[in-house]
Amino acid sequence: MAGILQRMTWILSTVIIVAAACIILYVTSGADGKSANTPPGSLPAIEVDAVLQQTRQKKGYEQYRSGTDQATQPNVDITIEAADYIKAEGEDVRKLTNYEGMDGVSLHTGETGQVDWTINVPETGLYNLSATYYPVEGKSSAIERALYIDGELPFAEAAYLQFDRVWANEKDVVEQDNQGNDLRPRQVEQPRWMEETFQDSDGYEQTPFKFYLEKGEHTLTLKSSREPMVIRSIRLFNEKTAVPYAETAGAQQSDSSGQPKDVLIRIEGEAAIAKSSPTLYPTSERSSSAVSPYSASQVRINTIGGFNWRLPGQWIEWEVDVPESGLYHIGFTGQQNFVKGIYSTRKLTIDGEVPFAEMAKAPFRYQSDYRIDVMGGKEAYKFHLDKGKHMLRLENSLGDFASLIRNVEDSLYNLNSMYRRILMITGTKPDEFRDYRVEKQIPNLLEVFSGESKRLKDVAAQLRLLSGQSSDQEALIKTMALQLDEMIDKPDTIPRRLAAYKTNTGGLGTWVQQAREQPLEIDALYVTSIDQDIPGTGMGPLAKLGHEAKIFYHSFFIDYNQIGNVATSEDQRTVTVWIGSGRDQANTMKAMIDKTFTPDSGINVNLKLVNMGTLLPATLSGEGPDVAMQIGNDLPVNFAMRNSAVDLTQFSDYSTVEQEFRESAIVPYAYDSGVYALPETQTFNMLFYRKDVLEELGLEVPQNWEDVEALLAILSKNHMEFGMPVVTQANMQGVNIPPNSQYATMLLQNGGAFYRNDDKESDLDSRIGIETFKQWTEFYTDYKLEREYDFANRFRTGQMPIGLTDYTMYNQLSVFAPEIRGLWGFVPVPGTVQADGTLNRDVPGGGSAVMMLESAKDQDAAWEFMKWWTSTPIQAEFGREMEGLMGAAARYPTANIKALDSLPWPAEDYANLKAQFETVKGIPEVPGGYFTGRHLFNAFYKTVVGQVEARESIMDYTQYIQDEIRVKRNEFGLP
Repeated sequence: MAGILQRMTWILSTVIIVAAACIILYVTSGADGKSANTPPGSLPAIEVDAVLQQTRQKKGYEQYRSGTDQATQPNVDITIEAADYIKAEGEDVRKLTNYEGMDGVSLHTGETGQVDWTINVPETGLYNLSATYYPVEGKSSAIERALYIDGELPFAEAAYLQFDRVWANEKDVVEQDNQGNDLRPRQVEQPRWMEETFQDSDGYEQTPFKFYLEKGEHTLTLKSSREPMVIRSIRLFNEKTAVPYAETAGAQQSDSSGQPKDVLIRIEGEAAIAKSSPTLYPTSERSSSAVSPYSASQVRINTIGGFNWRLPGQWIEWEVDVPESGLYHIGFTGQQNFVKGIYSTRKLTIDGEVPFAEMAKAPFRYQSDYRIDVMGGKEAYKFHLDKGKHMLRLENSLGDFASLIRNVEDSLYNLNSMYRRILMITGTKPDEFRDYRVEKQIPNLLEVFSGESKRLKDVAAQLRLLSGQSSDQEALIKTMALQLDEMIDKPDTIPRRLAAYKTNTGGLGTWVQQAREQPLEIDALYVTSIDQDIPGTGMGPLAKLGHEAKIFYHSFFIDYNQIGNVATSEDQRTVTVWIGSGRDQANTMKAMIDKTFTPDSGINVNLKLVNMGTLLPATLSGEGPDVAMQIGNDLPVNFAMRNSAVDLTQFSDYSTVEQEFRESAIVPYAYDSGVYALPETQTFNMLFYRKDVLEELGLEVPQNWEDVEALLAILSKNHMEFGMPVVTQANMQGVNIPPNSQYATMLLQNGGAFYRNDDKESDLDSRIGIETFKQWTEFYTDYKLEREYDFANRFRTGQMPIGLTDYTMYNQLSVFAPEIRGLWGFVPVPGTVQADGTLNRDVPGGGSAVMMLESAKDQDAAWEFMKWWTSTPIQAEFGREMEGLMGAAARYPTANIKALDSLPWPAEDYANLKAQFETVKGIPEVPGGYFTGRHLFNAFYKTVVGQVEARESIMDYTQYIQDEIRVKRNEFGLP
């Protein structure tokens, strides 16, 4: 009986294993499919009626071209020498002779200023414009210029012309750490002369801009927005249109005789010789055996692109040496498991030209694993290549999705505009028993809703046509269209549907942002003779099973928590560093440490990603780190008063290091004549405003608080809001609440301070402190301002067209709200008029720091690490890396003065930012100071919500602060 049971158990186990293997084989069997079928031909244009065009205030390229469709495109080619300018503004404009191998005289232009040229157009018509330029050293970001014709911006997109830099691997050979793992190659600039045709930097226009010029003399102006560049010439011409594949020699030649044979050229993706961004670095892929080089146990640099290669206009180039002239197939092994429901699109160029029209939008469809993409799919395209070296470039393009995304973005702008107008009548909390008759009071409201509903339905239909199936990409668009239809059918329900309407428009905005991102990861590029197939090495189901088995085996022996070089017994100097941010930041930082710090200093760093809430208990138990990074402003002094942090002023070169930061950044870490941390980041408030909404209301940007009060009355009348910094509790129990930034701003501008008598007492009960508290709370009691809100969403819709918030909001809005690009700005905060008539715009600063623990065994090594980390080149590199990895929304707010200067801010916006930075003040941390923010919050709510007189509230709670400061000073034996 036992034998029978044993056999049955063995048979059942075998059946289960076989069934599991069959399932895996079935699921993975599609990996060998060859993709890159050409998508459908040109989609029908989505018609937009006149009402919607009028609602859209932005004068874009589409509207510009609508009146010039019938214009001719003359066969003209005129070159303007850059040195023959008629007028130049800016200090950095100068002529250069025979610059970097370019014969003749070139013109250097800085990141500010403008240059004018004249051109005589021989015939009225549409023309392309291009510039031959050299990207001189700047802040490592793309160069940006605005084009004016006869003193006017022809259309909105002409204000954002982009000129790429060129990046490459610093070394040809991939280096390894002491564990045998490949290190990511460092990216360096390799500038070269290039010709760039003026085109849409957002990627919505698939062909370069056409400018309508009448016969006669015109003035062309290039105004600098960001980064310097050298210009050799500007060219007026008409670009040749790529012919369809069917008209090429390759398509028409069916006989393969006389063509190259047995040619199979494989170029590793990571061997790209140039790319448009330093973030397009070679990467490591460990989830598949299909990549080369492959290792199941060690890190190998074997792909390029991935999520970093997601934005329109980004390109990567490879060099191919063809052995003989003839027809070839071109293909890639890659992975596109990022975008589902739509597909990633790339433009393929060979030696700078699109070989035929289909290659302007080559599709890479979704699949969960690596596969072979042959250009043309089953009926592979034949590319004619001459013998010798050729440059193949893949450029990120929105392809067929460009017009769909632009239509949704325009629709979003219109719907937000209507939301704002409804809000002016109903307010944010409409009376559900009142009939507002908004459809009668707002001109064209239902017409706009009807037009946008039709437009969104058309977009959803075309999305389905492109993807070949229904997907989640169209669900949100259909939901918005359905709600608009319901509002049209029952206009009286519009006010009570506002909350859902706002939610759906917010979802549309997220869709626009995500749809513009089309990543693609490339393992290898193939150029083969037409008799050869691309091998699918490592792509079969058995290879996948083998890969999983190897990964499982090695998991018993590899410590996946260790990143980069690991200290060995022979390594005498090691620093343990804790970081409390995210894994992306930690991985980037460790790569930089292994690449520059350890090789240069000989000091190993064990970097650990931890929850900083464990720092104090770990330190008390003797298990803490040597250095703690990205900690709050309150921790260094709290550790210092307990003799747990190192006074950095004891190091001989501290005074030199201190010069890299503003004095205000050091203030929170100073205690008892010592300094116990170095600043990493420093942030402060700026005033954000919607240009279009303020113009609608006839308002100017306020310069002082009296202006703000006058503006509040008009905003209130229109049911709009002014955003004061939020007044909120800590998001976690036990976390310190810093003093409210708005109260701190007004206190500093009024000449007040938080502490007096050498920081031994709170000064909130002084005359200035009390009057400032009263002024602050009156904004909420008299004008009923919101205490907590989502600024980004309200700013986007126009419900809150102006507000004070952290300057890093700029980065979020740049990515989060593309539909209002160019329609908002930020400036220094309103100031307080002084007795001498000047305006005081002081603001408090916040941020994070890096601190050395007293328990550090090698304090000199820890100090070397801290100096390296906060230095200008490392902070600038880290900022650039994080922006590339996580997008412009992650622009790093470094406290290092020169590093901040080197980050890629538009010149005009950075001028405003820098003006405010000059007035930032630090708020000192004192024993018991954690009660200041907490009881300031309590006093605020007692006055605003409890309706207690402001003076009484602040006096009562200041007493609690005084008592706590006294108790703590006695506890630590301070006078």
